[in-house]
Amino acid sequence: MIRYKSNLIILMVSRVVSPFIMLFALYVIFHGHYSAGGGFQGGTIMAASLLLMRLAAGREIAQLQFRTILGTPLGSIGVLIYFGTGFMAMLAGGEFLNYGFLPFAGFQAAELRSLGILMVEIGVGLAVMAILVAIYDDLLEGYPHD
Repeated sequence: MIRYKSNLIILMVSRVVSPFIMLFALYVIFHGHYSAGGGFQGGTIMAASLLLMRLAAGREIAQLQFRTILGTPLGSIGVLIYFGTGFMAMLAGGEFLNYGFLPFAGFQAAELRSLGILMVEIGVGLAVMAILVAIYDDLLEGYPHD
């Protein structure tokens, strides 16, 4: 295996670009129900930003940004947000993921649907991001550290 060797230019460019990639990922997640994009696309963009830092800075420094131990729990929380949104609608008398039945007082049906879609997009984005980073970390588990 090729040993990891730090490159100052790649590290600096990655540190500058990574927050902007994350900001774009959040934009894609939060505006996915109005335009093209959504939770899956935003989650993959967010994971790409985290993986960029893992590749550029090495495993030890990247742990400051997103710890390896958080991959599976955050992926599970994302799935629970998705499932919980659909299940809340079922408990309120609707079908699974029928956002018009979400039990939030003071909202019109169109506002409830918009809120429900946003909750699902956030859950999917969180799950996809965490699971992709966890897969990368699991694939590198057998290799020696930096």
